[in-house]
Formats: sequence, C-alpha cells, structure tokens
Amino acid sequence: MGTYILKRLLLIIPTLFFVLLINFVVVQIAPGGPVEQAIQQAENFQGVNMTAGGLSSSVNNHEYRGAQGLSEDMVNKIKQQYGFDRPAHERFWLMLKNYLALDFGTSFFKDKPVTELLWEKMPVTISLGAWSTFLIYLISIPLGIKKAKQHGLFFDKSTSLLLAVGYAVPAFVFAILLIVFFAGGSYLQWFPLQGFVSDNFHSLNLFEKIADYFWHMALPLLAMVLGGFASLTYLTKYSFMEELNKQYVLAARAKGLTENDVLYKHVFRNALLVIVAGLPEVLVGVFFVGNLLIEIIFNLDGLGLLGFEAVQQRDYPVIFGALFFLTLFGLILRLICDVIYRVIDPRIDFESRGAK
Repeated sequence: MGTYILKRLLLIIPTLFFVLLINFVVVQIAPGGPVEQAIQQAENFQGVNMTAGGLSSSVNNHEYRGAQGLSEDMVNKIKQQYGFDRPAHERFWLMLKNYLALDFGTSFFKDKPVTELLWEKMPVTISLGAWSTFLIYLISIPLGIKKAKQHGLFFDKSTSLLLAVGYAVPAFVFAILLIVFFAGGSYLQWFPLQGFVSDNFHSLNLFEKIADYFWHMALPLLAMVLGGFASLTYLTKYSFMEELNKQYVLAARAKGLTENDVLYKHVFRNALLVIVAGLPEVLVGVFFVGNLLIEIIFNLDGLGLLGFEAVQQRDYPVIFGALFFLTLFGLILRLICDVIYRVIDPRIDFESRGAK
C-alpha cells in the first residue's frame, strides 16, 4: 500500500501540469482578456485616471487619439502591467516556477495575492460544503438502507416521488423557491436574503453568533441538501439490494442471525465500498459545483463566487490558482478514498491490480 500511495503522490505532479497547460492554452485564445478590457476602459474614459489592475495613469492627448484609440506606447504599458509583453511559453514557464514556491501571483482586478484571496474565501466554501455533505450523508444512507430493506413496499414507493423530485430539480431552483417563500420574496421573511453572517456579528456573544450563523446558513444548506441527497440515496439503496441477494447473506440468515446482524455486520461493509468510491465526486461536486450557484444566489463570498467573477473578468491568476487548488483537492480526495477502501476491506490490493 505504501508503494501505491507513493506512486499516486508522484502522479499528482504531471496531472497538475497537464491540467494547467490545457487550461492555459484555452484561456490564451479566449477573447476579451484583461488587456482588452483595460484598453476598452481607457478608451471609454479619456482623460480619467485608469485604475484597472492597479494601473494608474492619465490618458492624455498623446496616449489617446480619438477614433484611432490608444497610442502604441500606452497599449504596451498595459500589456506590461499584466505580463502580456512576453510570449505565451515564457508566461507559462514563469507561472510554473512561481507555483513551485506556492506563489499564485496577484489578482489583476482585486490587487491582492491569489493565496490571500483563496484563504479569505475558503472558510465560507468549506463551511457550506462540509455541513451540506454531512447532512446529505446523514439523510441518504439511513434512507437508502431502509428503502433497500422495504423494496417494493409502501415506504419505498411513497418516498420514491420525493427522490424523483430531488433528483430532477437542481439545487439552485430549490434556492430560488426558498427565497421566494421564506426570505421575503413574496410570502414569509423568516430568514435573511443574503450574506454569511449579520453586520453586527462581531458584537454578539458566543451563543448569539452560533444562532446567527445557522440562521444565515439555513436556506443555502437546505437548498443543497434537497438538490443533492437523491442520487446518494439511490446509490445506497441499490448497493444494499445487490449485497442482500448474494449467497453469503443467505448463509448468514440460515445460521439464525438476526436481520440487523446480517445487515450491519456483513452487508454494510461490502455495500459501503460503492458509496466510498463515489465520495470524491460527491465532495468536489458539493464544494465547487453545487456551491457556485448557491454562493451567487445567496451572495456568499466564497471560492465559488470568486471563481465565477474571475472567469467573467478573465482574471487569469485567480482562475489558475482556484483551478490548481480544485485539482489538487480532488486528487488528494481520491487517494484518501483509496486508503479508506483498503481499511474497509483489507482484501483489496491496488498494487497487485496495477491501479493507477
């Protein structure tokens, strides 16, 4: 197992390299980059101090030539400000060298180091993702087990409609409905419309801070749970149903074991392997895909909202920094899940199977 873990850790390096390379090439050919935005801003505000990306200079008559646009010197200054005065391969190589030192550069538009921005936004995203993942698993696994035990009976059929709705409707639709009904949209105003905490949060005592935090988190968490619990419930149900039909279960029942002993001492560990296998995708989906629209809708200042704004503005350092973090997070999660796999079932040997 140690050799396998070492191989996987070493594979992280080329994986990150190719992910960054592919996305670097894609963004280079995408129109409307930061240089183009700065030039357009300068042309639209002749004679006004231009502050895009921290560049502050007066666009005078020598720099702005009416219908001809900015002078060549001014355009070169803008390119130099954003580092686009160098060829693409030099910029990519410089980015890789900085990444080795964990230097992700400085945001073009927020004038802050990317690491500082990621660190500032991370608590919101981790908080939302961790709580929603915990609640999804807390609901889905017991529900899936009970549906497997009562397959075809009233409970199974009556909850299938709920699962169908949860599976078909995305989390952001639930978020909009919850705002309309419970956040002052058209009916009740029980919960705040936006924000992570109240403006007076720092003046509250500990109990009031906890209450205020969960008061703001209630609707975002409910939206994510409603939009995410169905698929895991289905996975749990059919994993347990498959195990319940195997020979070792019939043998355990023939020995006189109770149904709970059969379920939790024999079936549970084997069925759990399938659930663990899907854990990386669930976590990445909840943290970085599900969070994106939820953070935008509820104005939660997390990584999802930061990444969305960076893509809109072509803020390349932030885009690549967030991408690097997301990819590394997913790769480490998958490795951790492989280790958990081995703990649950020691018979699994990744090295002998040549797993990569």
